[in-house]
Parts: sequence; C-alpha cells; structure tokens
Amino acid sequence: MQDRPTYSELLKAVERFLDEEVVPNAEGTRKFHARVAANVLRIVTRELEGEDEQLSAECERLDDLLGASERPASRTALREAIRMRTEELCRRIREGEADAGPYRERVVDHLRTTVREKLRVSDPAWLGRDEAPEGEAAP
Repeated sequence: MQDRPTYSELLKAVERFLDEEVVPNAEGTRKFHARVAANVLRIVTRELEGEDEQLSAECERLDDLLGASERPASRTALREAIRMRTEELCRRIREGEADAGPYRERVVDHLRTTVREKLRVSDPAWLGRDEAPEGEAAP
C-alpha cells in the first residue's frame, strides 16, 4: 500500500484496539491471547521499520568475515543470502577458524551485534535501559 493509512498506522490502530478495548474487557485465555496479539503487532512494526537497515548491516558484517559477495536485489533474496552466509560462518566456527586471534574477535563482535539487533525487534526491554531503541521507553 502506498497511501494512507500506512502499514504503521494500521498496525498501531489494531494494537491500540487490543490494548485498550479487548484486554481490559477480556478474561483468562482471551485476555492472554489479546496481549500476545498486541505484542506480535509491536514486533512486526519494529521489524518492518528497521529490516532494510538491519539486513544491510548484517550483510556487510558477513562480507567482512567471509569475503565480499554480490548483494541480492530483493529483500527476500537478501534474507536467504544472509541465512546461507550465516551457515557458512557456523561451519567455519565449528572447524575452529574462530577459536583465537583477530578473526575470533570480529566473529564475536558480529554475533553480539546481530543478537542485539534481533532483540531490538523481538524484545527490546531485554536489552535494558542503556540499549532501548530510539523512540521506545526502556523498562
């Protein structure tokens, strides 16, 4: 969709409905599932808002660790390329290439950064006050 409402506005509207109308008026499993659904919408919103940047950064880090590769044109193809390159990195780790030295430090840095980026999408509160994403309150 290219016009208003935007995906963000639509997701926020459903999120608000669940948080303000359904959750306060539901009980038991319905209340729980409404909370889960609202949280899913927040995760999807964060993923959509940051996915291009996150994929690009992860691809660049993998290029640094594994050597440059051609960047796929579509987002779907880029996700698949990152998955395959991550499998290659895992193979190299299993074979001991990252056991010591500067390469190990670069691999550890990549892994920490990647996990942080994924947590910013799935559960930013887990990162703590110092690493809450911009525009979101930390716990």
